[in-house]
Amino acid sequence: MSIAEHPLSKYLRTELMPHIWCSGCGNGIILNAFIRALDDLQIDLNKIVVVSGIGCIGRIAGYLKLDSFHTTHGRPIAVATGIKLANPQLEVVVISGDGDLFAIGGNHFIHAARRNISIKVICANNFNYGMTGGQSGPTTPPKAVTTTTPYGNIEYPFNLVHLASAAGATYVARWTTFHVGRLIASIKKMLLRRGFSFIEVVSQCPEMYGRYNKMRSALEMMEWFKRASVVADFSDPARAEITSDRIVVGEFVDAEKPTYEELLYANIAQTTIKRT
Repeated sequence: MSIAEHPLSKYLRTELMPHIWCSGCGNGIILNAFIRALDDLQIDLNKIVVVSGIGCIGRIAGYLKLDSFHTTHGRPIAVATGIKLANPQLEVVVISGDGDLFAIGGNHFIHAARRNISIKVICANNFNYGMTGGQSGPTTPPKAVTTTTPYGNIEYPFNLVHLASAAGATYVARWTTFHVGRLIASIKKMLLRRGFSFIEVVSQCPEMYGRYNKMRSALEMMEWFKRASVVADFSDPARAEITSDRIVVGEFVDAEKPTYEELLYANIAQTTIKRT
């Protein structure tokens, strides 16, 4: 008896399966949503590049059957910027984690958003450094217990959609891994637009974050996402903070302005004309 091929297997390096992610991890949902968006749009796979950094979600670059880069810690946006400026015709997508993008890589993020470089960023936010021991990170909620905050986190976390908006991103959205349909629609919208775009995906990490915070299974974490999420499209991102009983999701920014690469190449063309 022959085994039927999965309809989306053409987007995956199946020889690397099964993946290394823990049972119940939200990364598989994010991967699924991304390749479903590619499939719906029928994007030319020769014209898309995926860049990831270090962390659990960083493995996604190796699992996708696309041109991809698994970069050093905190540097996926720097690498993506170089790719986009070298060949503006490519769609460059960064898929990485909250620690990689907003701790060691935070400076790259805010300046890429400020410049409005046409790269697309998907952030898997699981509230901790899941791969290296469950330490607290820049998005760990107040009072949350981690391996480095055993008595509860006392630091104020980043509100990622507010940060992205304030830095100049022209498309900003947040969903959870519970909102699969909305996430796919957002990714499709992001892939078709110009400018710096950002989607935060609040994702479950039952092994490291969940079990320290009385949610020992992926199902319990998903039930939290379902119970606490409030869809508030185009509301003030400054008020979209994440708490134990409220996760504001939706699209927050959808604007148009000249992109960095458009201005750069226009400037180069003008300079060349003046010199000749």
